[in-house]
Amino acid sequence: MLRWILGGREAQSSVEKTPVLCIGEEQPKNWFTELQVLKGHFDIVRFLVQIDDFRCASAGDDGLVLVWNVETGEKLLELRGHSQQITAITTFKCSNGLTTHTSLITASSDRSLSLWDPDTGNRVQTISDLQSSVKCLLVLERLCLWLSGGEELCVWNKEFQLQCHRQNHSDTGITALIELPKNCVAAAMDKEIVIYRLILSADSSVSVAEIRCLSDHRDQIRALININDNLFASGSHVGELILWDAVDLNILAYEHILWEESQSSPHAEIRMGAPKPSEMSIQHLTTNGKLILAAVGSGLYVYSVETKTVVAYRKVAHDSDVLHTMLLSDSELMSCSEDGSVRIWEIQDLPLPAEPASAGFFGMWTFGRSGKQTGPPSKKVMDVPNIRMLELTGDLIGHSGAVQMFVSFKENGLVTCSTDHLLILWKNGERQSHLRSLALFQKLEENGGL
Repeated sequence: MLRWILGGREAQSSVEKTPVLCIGEEQPKNWFTELQVLKGHFDIVRFLVQIDDFRCASAGDDGLVLVWNVETGEKLLELRGHSQQITAITTFKCSNGLTTHTSLITASSDRSLSLWDPDTGNRVQTISDLQSSVKCLLVLERLCLWLSGGEELCVWNKEFQLQCHRQNHSDTGITALIELPKNCVAAAMDKEIVIYRLILSADSSVSVAEIRCLSDHRDQIRALININDNLFASGSHVGELILWDAVDLNILAYEHILWEESQSSPHAEIRMGAPKPSEMSIQHLTTNGKLILAAVGSGLYVYSVETKTVVAYRKVAHDSDVLHTMLLSDSELMSCSEDGSVRIWEIQDLPLPAEPASAGFFGMWTFGRSGKQTGPPSKKVMDVPNIRMLELTGDLIGHSGAVQMFVSFKENGLVTCSTDHLLILWKNGERQSHLRSLALFQKLEENGGL
């Protein structure tokens, strides 16, 4: 059992796996050597949100919201009220000047929104009979407002009162929302990013106006993130990564990530067609302000915000598509995949023999689209200086289904959720052993010894 948990997994017959991607039991840099399985859901668990330093909430297709203690693994509360799957969840912090209270907002396919108190489990507010399901939520804490996105954009106050709404005409609706400076928000809708400005009147009323439409992506936008107060990034289904100025709304960098053509094929020089979009689709983006980590198909790409170049990559990081990523530091990162694994990576200066840097891997590196060139011409990956590789340092195997996402509680552990209906709480085994020893000695001291 321990061998299976720590990475002694047999290679799938349909997937060619390299020795580097099967690191086995010896994982000296993997501190997650202890796990606890958390049961409570009876369908796919898609979402995790951190409530505070010791609690998280999980939600998914069973319509339940469960609150957990990450120190003990105890299920604290079971929030029932939605009749269909949860489509979005976020925290909403309100301060009265002295204390700050964290609430949970959930959206469901039953076309309702709910406000929950995670301390008591009470459903404080609920809104039913919406025109459509909500796909994403965004809290603007500075304005004490929050937004819901779907077929329409709605603005709400902290009392769950609708302030204004605006219908959109995209077939996909709004799939992601982020906050921008000057009371603006960016909404991803199919291939476009629509910029809205919130207008606050003297009588405390709120209205929303569309001020810009950014139509520079060629395919559906799959990821949208803030980098800092001045920058944001977006990623598309065909491997486009665009870095934007959050104030002027101009393109600062454009990268088109293309796959390497097989060098072993005798007809490699004859390009029959572009790679499949799913192989280079950007499913997830995350950032620490210095680097952007992109999940592209089953691969990972680390992009420098300062130099506007990819500084490290791994073409095949998992057996299936990567669904969620996180930068642990400037040199360590984490990813999870449809293949059921969670992996820890370290940025290395030297290429690994299992996957040498080769010409044509990306096919093209640009700072502007063809016909809109704003930077140097296309460069092959071997021409990019200081390109580095990702070394696998930890393989957390515990889920039997696709791992949807994870939340890090730093020294208190890592929580993952999956299509197998389970959550797993991963702990630093050495630290946990030390804490248990301290607790034992304390108990012996209180009892006067054995």
